[in-house]
Amino acid sequence: MTNKASFYCKNFQNPDERRDFKRHGHLDLLQFSDDVSIGRAEFEPGWKWSSDVKPIAGTDSCEAPHAGFCLSGTMMIHMDNGDEFRIHAGDAFHIPPGHDAWVEGNEKCVMIDVGGYKSYAKPAAA
Repeated sequence: MTNKASFYCKNFQNPDERRDFKRHGHLDLLQFSDDVSIGRAEFEPGWKWSSDVKPIAGTDSCEAPHAGFCLSGTMMIHMDNGDEFRIHAGDAFHIPPGHDAWVEGNEKCVMIDVGGYKSYAKPAAA
């Protein structure tokens, strides 16, 4: 009998991929299939999408949709349309494409994302 546990259950202690931000943190990715990935990102104090991921993504704003849960810290989101909101530890979130974001305060912000980390912080295609 073949052990298929890694198809059904994985652990962030041994991610399938780690992507470092330019500075201030990283993303660990668990890939279950082409359609299903779960990411855990650690955003350190001072992290800002436009400084730490924009140079990697090569887009004017974050074009990834996000859906997930904030484990710790606080993040400010600024949508391209001008809307702003904060995500705090314990909040579930849905963020559409077209935004900038940054960590508020001196605490690391840790988030689990089940929607938009598959291509997040991955260099743009040449």
